[in-house]
Amino acid sequence: MFDKRTLLIGSLVLVAVASRLLPHPPNFTALGAVALFGGASLTGRRWAYGLPLLAMLLSDLVIGFHGWAPVVYGAMMVYVWLGRRAGSSSTRVIGASLLGSVAFFVITNLACWWSMYDHSAVGLTACFAAAIPFFGFTLAGDLVFSGVLFGAMAMAEKLSPSRFAPSLSLGC
Repeated sequence: MFDKRTLLIGSLVLVAVASRLLPHPPNFTALGAVALFGGASLTGRRWAYGLPLLAMLLSDLVIGFHGWAPVVYGAMMVYVWLGRRAGSSSTRVIGASLLGSVAFFVITNLACWWSMYDHSAVGLTACFAAAIPFFGFTLAGDLVFSGVLFGAMAMAEKLSPSRFAPSLSLGC
């Protein structure tokens, strides 16, 4: 069936995804970190990209969909792509978290600008300026939850290397 590492990853992802349903500051969620973690930890592309999409879909069924959902889902795929390149090095995870937050900010705010603001430099500037507070929460959430997810995995691997050896093969 599943090995201990797979069960741990699944449990961490479920706990992190559940955090989206609890009260939180805007954009301070675990989803970016879950996508990074899945990208770095799951060898199968289908699982790595599918887990954050499934998490978004399930949580959106509870909290509701919005017009930019496809853009947000696409931005989550950037996190997975970054996670697949970052691996589990703490420096690279921090860098991927920062890049993921910036990419999410740019992608989602370009969509917002295009649909809600004047298509000019003034409109673009106004859109991005209005979104700055959300960026801070996105960045904080990505860094905090990435630290929790990657840190918990590193601790599990250190405490019980034979059970949590990095040989995860949810390959598809």
